[in-house]
Amino acid sequence: MDGFTISVLSNIALFSFLAISAWVLLIAGEISFGQQAYFALGAYGAGIATAVWQWPFALGVAFGIGLGALVGGLVAWPAVRLSGLHYAIATLAFAELVRATLNVFTYRRDVGGVATGPDGANGFRDIRWVYEAGLPPGAYLLVIAGCLAGVIGLVALLTRGRFMARLRIVGEDPILAAMMGLPVARTRIAAAALAGGIAALGGALYAHLATYVEPAQFSVMTGVHALAYGLIGGLGTVFGPILGVLIDIGLLESLRIFAGYRMVVFGGLVAVVLILRPRGVLDERMMHRVAAWLRR
Repeated sequence: MDGFTISVLSNIALFSFLAISAWVLLIAGEISFGQQAYFALGAYGAGIATAVWQWPFALGVAFGIGLGALVGGLVAWPAVRLSGLHYAIATLAFAELVRATLNVFTYRRDVGGVATGPDGANGFRDIRWVYEAGLPPGAYLLVIAGCLAGVIGLVALLTRGRFMARLRIVGEDPILAAMMGLPVARTRIAAAALAGGIAALGGALYAHLATYVEPAQFSVMTGVHALAYGLIGGLGTVFGPILGVLIDIGLLESLRIFAGYRMVVFGGLVAVVLILRPRGVLDERMMHRVAAWLRR
């Protein structure tokens, strides 16, 4: 594959992590405009671990995931009392708090004679583990794809168990779920921690691909797009948010005919899909039909 194709596929896979994290919360009945915060925490956490502390890549990525999951659970603990618009605004406020904090966060250490680490609004450079390890872009794309497959497999495993079913019940009607004896608050906190870890994994991989991150990259629009991917792709399956990413990055961004009009076209497409199919293209009804067809 040529460099452009590898770059597009890498971006599709990386933003799929962010889309899946927002999708998990949508399943739980919560709308989050702040998943970019955990994407940023994963990027900075893993970057510091590998570039500043000189940890191995896998351990650094695991640190980023743990940081995102921990903060996601801690934020959800008080926010779980909120719902609807109030929860959405709370997540947006937290994301902006993280971005503002990163704008003034400085942590620099001498690594091989070069000052390395986050430098506030100037960004975080020299996250170079991938290139120092000699991994070509195609090989790193396989690493990203393998991690994405692992996340899809984890969601499939949770679907076969009780967690995703319980999450959908809580998302549909939390009052009825509580009357049935389901721990609504604990379920939503667990979902937020899971979503935070997934977004952080994407951020960790993104930082090592780009080698440079800065707070401005984790803007409100990043969170809006992550949410839109799940809404347009569908809530019936984990492949729904991935479909949303494919439509936006894989189709609209890759075709020159949409140059300069991508945001307009994508926004209009989201509006049309939500009017015609409120739960997205791959909604629960569609997935039941597919499952019935496969059984036949």
